[in-house]
Amino acid sequence: MEWQPDQQGLQQVLQLLKDSQSPNTATQRAVQQKLEQLNQYPDFNNYLIFVLTRLKTEDEPTRSLSGLILKNNVKAHYQNFPPTVADFIKQECVNNIGDPSPLIRATIGILITTIASKGELQTWPDLLPQLFNLLSSEDYNTCEGSFGALQKICEDSSELLDSDALNRPLNIMIPKFLQFFKHCSPKIRSHAIACVNQFIIGRAQALMDNIDTFIESLFALAADEDSEVRKNVCRALVMLLEVRIDRLIPQMHSIIQYMLQRTQDPDENVALEACEFWLTLAEQPICKEVLAGHLVQLIPILVNGMKYSEIDIILLKGDVEEDEAVPDNEQDIKPRFHKSRTVTLQHEGGDGEQGEDIEEDEDDDDDTLSDWNLRKCSAAALDVLANVFRDDLLPHLLPLLKELLFHQDWVIKESGILVLGAIAEGCVQGMVLYLPELIPHLIQCLCDKKALVRSIACWTLSRYAHWVVSQPPDSYLKPLMTELLKRILDGNKRVQEAACSAFATLEEEACTELVPYLSFILDTLVFAFSKYQHKNLLILYDAIGTLADSVGHHLNQPEYIQKLMPPLIQKWNELKDEDKDLFPLLECLSSVATALQSGFLPYCEPVYQRCVTLVQKTLAQAMMYHQHPDQYEAPDKDFMIVALDLLSGLAEGLGGHVEQLVARSNIMTLLFQCMQDTMPEVRQSSFALLGDLTKACFPHVKPCIAEFMPILGTNLNPEFISVCNNATWAIGEISMQMGADMQPYAGLVLGNLVEIINRPNTPKTLLENTGIAITIGRLGYVCPQEVAPMLQQFIRPWCTSLRNIRDNEEKDSAFRGICVMIGVNPGGVVQDFIFFCDAVASWVHPKEDLRDMFYKILHGFKDQVGEENWQQFSEQFPPLLKERLSACYGV
Repeated sequence: MEWQPDQQGLQQVLQLLKDSQSPNTATQRAVQQKLEQLNQYPDFNNYLIFVLTRLKTEDEPTRSLSGLILKNNVKAHYQNFPPTVADFIKQECVNNIGDPSPLIRATIGILITTIASKGELQTWPDLLPQLFNLLSSEDYNTCEGSFGALQKICEDSSELLDSDALNRPLNIMIPKFLQFFKHCSPKIRSHAIACVNQFIIGRAQALMDNIDTFIESLFALAADEDSEVRKNVCRALVMLLEVRIDRLIPQMHSIIQYMLQRTQDPDENVALEACEFWLTLAEQPICKEVLAGHLVQLIPILVNGMKYSEIDIILLKGDVEEDEAVPDNEQDIKPRFHKSRTVTLQHEGGDGEQGEDIEEDEDDDDDTLSDWNLRKCSAAALDVLANVFRDDLLPHLLPLLKELLFHQDWVIKESGILVLGAIAEGCVQGMVLYLPELIPHLIQCLCDKKALVRSIACWTLSRYAHWVVSQPPDSYLKPLMTELLKRILDGNKRVQEAACSAFATLEEEACTELVPYLSFILDTLVFAFSKYQHKNLLILYDAIGTLADSVGHHLNQPEYIQKLMPPLIQKWNELKDEDKDLFPLLECLSSVATALQSGFLPYCEPVYQRCVTLVQKTLAQAMMYHQHPDQYEAPDKDFMIVALDLLSGLAEGLGGHVEQLVARSNIMTLLFQCMQDTMPEVRQSSFALLGDLTKACFPHVKPCIAEFMPILGTNLNPEFISVCNNATWAIGEISMQMGADMQPYAGLVLGNLVEIINRPNTPKTLLENTGIAITIGRLGYVCPQEVAPMLQQFIRPWCTSLRNIRDNEEKDSAFRGICVMIGVNPGGVVQDFIFFCDAVASWVHPKEDLRDMFYKILHGFKDQVGEENWQQFSEQFPPLLKERLSACYGV
């Protein structure tokens, strides 16, 4: 007997569906409770499918809603559905996939793929064959409905469809889909392409076997009159460029011509898909060769795509000039992620930044439209192409730029400023000629009457900050800074945000060049505190923290402290311990404490106490959650990480003054727990703090060493490289403080350190090995008897990684260690002595007693082997090395 609803039950369900469409919150709450009650009845789900597929008298939104509630039930409790209910639902879905209403067809399709992805493709073996048969139906609705469902299954289960678990149905599906590329209905052509597209990136074998047919079929649809079809064709070609460029190369000329047309498609969605092509092509080695001849067409198209559309301007409230008094919409504030503290040794050329890509949003100031759009994609494409073609792009761009930058229409002028910013990285060499004229023009644009022009000028100027700082300060730096500071106090929130971000970039480039203007800068930043709404406050913290990092101890002047600290402490007092706004404020204070050093003393106590409390609360919450996961929520460990990092900042800034704070707190006990946390970022920050406390107040660390060392040893795992670096650094600092008392612990860490330093060399490992080498050297300095026997196993990579760093304290202690170890085990260095000579020669001004140690070892070796052998040996030296050793050490 087929299941039939009880009329009274059906009315109840319908009433519930009607109520759930009410805007009233109380009604909504009642609906939720009722749903939970009804879910106790196994056949409640039968009612839901019945309303969706059979009750044609009901309005479509109600029927669709019934299906969506059922979908949520399937997601949550499908494994508990009785088999009769599950079978009824499946059968109803397949029988009604051709419903006359597109909304109902789509809802049934969603329901089918939800059941299918519950691992039910295996237990619903006739689903795919049934849908396949329905594709051949004469009835359009049935064909379209089945295709819609298949497209959703391809999206959700693409890997499963190409697996042995189902006997590789793709082998039948792909050829079948390709036949439908010629279907008379555009909707069905579009579904067919979208289905095949799901298998390109995964390089499904069934698709690779039919790749030529696929590409030919795509070309046949290139000029399709339907925009959805054109969009899917463009999407396919972009993915093929990544996966099977070999198949496109013979046709590349015509594909590029086609994409040039599509990037100007009247339908912006098509244009956006096509524009992705240039981004992807720029990453391919053949880009330069295949695209050079087309730049003359492509550049104007990309530039044209960089204008705001009318819709953008409406959404961005482009005509609203003053909105600083309007509170922010909390939904617009993106979550921020805290980057844990990494200990950087002071030797990476003093500037660890160059490697970072400028992947910042091409146009940071559009985030209310943070959706990717044609403007952003065109700007990103121009940016990557500028990096490929460098100054060869300029002949195509400069004539356009002249016209844009001085245009009367603000929308066009704005796009010109964006173009100028996009090419800043790639074309910097060629642009230098024009910057003396362009930078003053951009600085003038900072006062434009249109807020969107002012904000983009901020961004573009920040892209040229490096050049500005390289010129005499009065020429550009001073006028730029003066105007940017005014923009930080702009009446428009978007401009405030762009100016604050740009100023932070300028600070990073200018560093101590800013010292003469500090008073003026602080007045502005502090005034902004009273002016800013929520979202921009968070960016302001960043600008203040960056300022402190950039000028360092120059900030430690009573008048500056008087300006800066009261508003920061006021915010600090206003925020509750649970408030995520603490993250950027704590990061900011960490930079300020490190810069102010003893100047931070009057503020350190409450700040220190609160950090300890944050760590303690988070650990307690983690413990509760661990014991009763059903009753408690997992804590947000970022609170603890940021607090540990600020404590590091305090220890680094206050040095010995932190001692009485540590004495009056249980930080060492908390640190012991944090060092064993499951989350790598927590451990990373814990080891940084351990190292900083070791330097600042070792007497409080010493009693814990026996417990801490085994934990440090187990964290020497290069898989978590930042954790490993910080643990290594802490071990080195502890060794220097412990001296000979380090002996019992050397064995716990030495094996791992030696193993890591012998990893295969890459530029990245070389940088990481510097820290390892310094710690091995320091360990050997205090425990030579333990470490020296292993000299031969690490001396070569040790020398290679330390020859490239500047003279500094850490290098000094490490080299003393290696000298002491060579004294204990001279045989360990014999085979690799040339590497030692090279490392010694990397010193510019070693301290007198260290120079003596080098002298003794070099001459000792020379005397040991005799004059003739030494001559033969030193013949292998490169000329420069020979010269240095002879000049400095007379060998």
